[in-house]
Amino acid sequence: MTTVSLPIISIESLFDSAADTTEVASAIYQACTSSGFFYIAGHGVSLELFDRLDSLSRRFFALPQAEKLRWEMAKGGRAWRGYFPLAGELTSGRPDWKEGLYLGTELPDDHPLVEAKTPMHGPNLFPEVDGLRETILEYMEAVTRVGHALLRGIALSLELEPDYFAQRYTTDPLILFRIFNYPSVPLPASLQEDPDAIWGVGEHTDYGLLTLLYQDQVGGLQVLTPARWIDAPPVAGTLVCNIGDMLDRMTGGLYRSNSHRVTRNESGVDRLSFPLFFDPNFFVKVRRIEGLETVADANDRISRWDQVNPHAFTGTYGDYVLSKVAKVFPQLKSEVLG
Repeated sequence: MTTVSLPIISIESLFDSAADTTEVASAIYQACTSSGFFYIAGHGVSLELFDRLDSLSRRFFALPQAEKLRWEMAKGGRAWRGYFPLAGELTSGRPDWKEGLYLGTELPDDHPLVEAKTPMHGPNLFPEVDGLRETILEYMEAVTRVGHALLRGIALSLELEPDYFAQRYTTDPLILFRIFNYPSVPLPASLQEDPDAIWGVGEHTDYGLLTLLYQDQVGGLQVLTPARWIDAPPVAGTLVCNIGDMLDRMTGGLYRSNSHRVTRNESGVDRLSFPLFFDPNFFVKVRRIEGLETVADANDRISRWDQVNPHAFTGTYGDYVLSKVAKVFPQLKSEVLG
């Protein structure tokens, strides 16, 4: 039997403004000041939608490579959308052993932000799999609703007004959605010199506020706790939530964006995961919450995976996330950053 070490928190009460949220706020505080990871139950996303998204995504990844490349990221331009092939994404300079589809809030070509050529804003490149476009949009809407509710719980856990984050950062959040496939296939000869250095996803933290992850039953997610790396195995009907660098920054390190990684899939079957990144508006400046004790210090970068201290960052969230783009997809730097 798989042991679950991370807490499971039901957030059903966060969808009801009249409900007693004392218990859920306390549970969120405990989770965010320890590992920064927890499972979410009571989120309201239907199991049927999970299953439909999984099934249609598998149909896409089962297509011949030449067919999938019809939607390659190079065709997404500044919107940073589309398909990347196996080992096409880097973490800390090393290829991740996965393929994937990058998506986000669907904006038409005549939207003001698109006409202004704002990076990471624009139309998606939806593969021509019957029902996939509609299912992706339905799923993003449902999980974005979860993100808004959960941020209300985060605010309450910090003894702030429930709409603290909504008023300042997430009236119009930056929503980025990924569909990742970790195929159970051997490494090519070119990567076998140091196979232990190739992960499904290498150690990293996420950039924004919250990540909301649905994962299939294969597993592979691992979380770095103060004591050791632990597994975060699938728990049926839940989402995994972790906090990102900007929430770490806002709370002065009280809520820390802990490192995580994904093991290379050697299960014999493909593994799918579906992370949605619920982030601050692209144009807002992220500031520390007044009145909270500062936990992080100037040397915080030394203990972080990339030795970059988010507490030393100045600028907008767009500046921060774009600073990461060139490292993840160096070949797309000119298209995204201009």
